[in-house]
Amino acid sequence: MSTTPARAARRRVPAAERREALIEAAVHEFAYGGLHGTTVESIARRVGVAQPYVFSLFPTKLELFLAALERSFERVADTFARAASDFAEGRAPAECEDALDAMGFAYRDLLADDRDYLMLQHQSYAACDDELVRSRVRHRYAELVELARSLSGAEPERLDDFFRHGMALNVAAALGVEDLSSDCDWVRDELR
Repeated sequence: MSTTPARAARRRVPAAERREALIEAAVHEFAYGGLHGTTVESIARRVGVAQPYVFSLFPTKLELFLAALERSFERVADTFARAASDFAEGRAPAECEDALDAMGFAYRDLLADDRDYLMLQHQSYAACDDELVRSRVRHRYAELVELARSLSGAEPERLDDFFRHGMALNVAAALGVEDLSSDCDWVRDELR
């Protein structure tokens, strides 16, 4: 009689779960390597699958990059929607005067809490030499502007300021500083 131990049954992971895991891994890898500097192999390794499996779900590296880019924009849109809802229900920070302020505070927190999404935004803008990337980024950015307008009711000039300030927050967060003003301490220190 054989006493061979029973093999542990391996759970087959559905393609939808693997797809989600690959997008999350792609967010991280593309955030630091960009479209051209990231290999599909590094994304596959992060998830524990073979590179050909990645291509069965995403036929090209560009399609995987676009999926990661979409996830990044979805994350910002969800952050805006949640912040506007929190403001409407009285759960926003006390210093928020309106829904747009609440969205700004929530966005600042997102940048601080998840550097991958911040850096992927920068990589997405940097990859805009690719026509398909540029088209997708422009469309998703326009959707964010419209979402902020519809959630806040803000006038165009205020929305423009909001998004300009958001871009400044992106740069400051990427640099690891809190302030970009010309007379702030770190600027003076860097110039010494």
